[in-house]
Amino acid sequence: MSNLKVVILAAGQGTRMKSKVPKVLHKVLDKTMIDYVITASRNAGAEDICVIVGHQSAMVKAMIGDGVKFALQKQQLGTGHALMQASDFIAEDGNILVLCGDTPLITAQTIKKLNDIHVSEDNFATVISAVVENPFGYGRIIRENGVFSKITEQKDATEAEKEIKEINTGVYIFKAKELKEAFKSLTNNNAQGEYYLTDVLEILKNNGGKVGIMTAEDENEFLGVNSKLQLSQASKIMKRRINEKLMIEGVTIEDPDNTYIGMDVEIAADTVILPGTILEGKTKIGSDCIIGPNTRIISSVVKDAVIIQHSTLINAEVDNFTTVGPYAYLRPNSKIGEHVRIGDFVEIKNSNIDDGTKVSHLTYVGDSDVGKNINFGCGTVTVNYDGRNKFRTTIKDNAFIGCNTNLIAPVTVEENAYIAAGSTITKDIPENALSIARSKQINKAEWRKKMNK
Repeated sequence: MSNLKVVILAAGQGTRMKSKVPKVLHKVLDKTMIDYVITASRNAGAEDICVIVGHQSAMVKAMIGDGVKFALQKQQLGTGHALMQASDFIAEDGNILVLCGDTPLITAQTIKKLNDIHVSEDNFATVISAVVENPFGYGRIIRENGVFSKITEQKDATEAEKEIKEINTGVYIFKAKELKEAFKSLTNNNAQGEYYLTDVLEILKNNGGKVGIMTAEDENEFLGVNSKLQLSQASKIMKRRINEKLMIEGVTIEDPDNTYIGMDVEIAADTVILPGTILEGKTKIGSDCIIGPNTRIISSVVKDAVIIQHSTLINAEVDNFTTVGPYAYLRPNSKIGEHVRIGDFVEIKNSNIDDGTKVSHLTYVGDSDVGKNINFGCGTVTVNYDGRNKFRTTIKDNAFIGCNTNLIAPVTVEENAYIAAGSTITKDIPENALSIARSKQINKAEWRKKMNK
């Protein structure tokens, strides 16, 4: 959509959220509400986005980051006043789409449809309406002979107007030049003493401009989140929307009600997601995998035919035909090769584990480069931190690490080396060598009897 700019209203405090966190920064699944609105705008082809900030503006700007412009509303004097703070952003030509930062369920498809209607009908403004069973609290769309007349807020509505079930969703698109001209006539002569954006539509109509209405197909897209209860409702709708899309694309989700998958997650067909699984961030999962139950994966890459159960992965990579878990923890920058076994109560951090290696249980591998076909015995620890600096451990192909081994980094274990159980390794081990690093056993005869005296 060429020549379309977007303004997102995000200045409100959100007192009903009962939180120190600004309302638009509360999360639906793994993304903030305003992030969904920005993403939908970009996916619809918007060229430029401006976010109106106010309450805790520094926090909101920091969370949103680069890629958008900001305008500050120092005093919250209504939606019309908020939009006027973006006057410098609003050009003299083209169209301005106005969205709310607390409506995370809006889609790019709806934005495109609104723009198409607005342009094809040559409207000065177009508003999205929705027909709901309980319109209490919403502004009512007032029509005359089927066409737009005005929008009346709940507190300003007559008893007859309160019976109307067609409500204002708070989503508008304007011709930019006409919008800026209408600002000059906007007043705060209402029960709230605020500058209503809805009054702009009436001003445009009274000035001879055409105001159109697009009736929403799915009212849920415009669910405004004003409380933690409504936040949970939005999350439930988003979860269902994402899970249904994945299942249509060939992913098996055994219990969609108890599976939480972020919007940016990619999963190939024929993968099975078991209950209690949480997939977040930029996670990518290949085909023929089994993920779960009770597994959390954040911004990680999982290739094909991988099994992960009861485990946590954060910014990790797992190659084909590998198994992880149960109860494993892959921390950032862990890269696991093909046909690897990462077993129960194993933690991997900032390490490379090459093909065919087995780390079966009760082991910590940190800051290490591990080769192919290595066997780690139970209770192995790569000791990477001396209290001030961290060091790397290198273990080359076909080594065997006996149970309860400590590898004090920096240290290198060459190919085909063998470490006896219970050893603490402080020096490099040559190729094909057996390393034994434990004190000689001494048995003290009758020691217990002496201790009991």
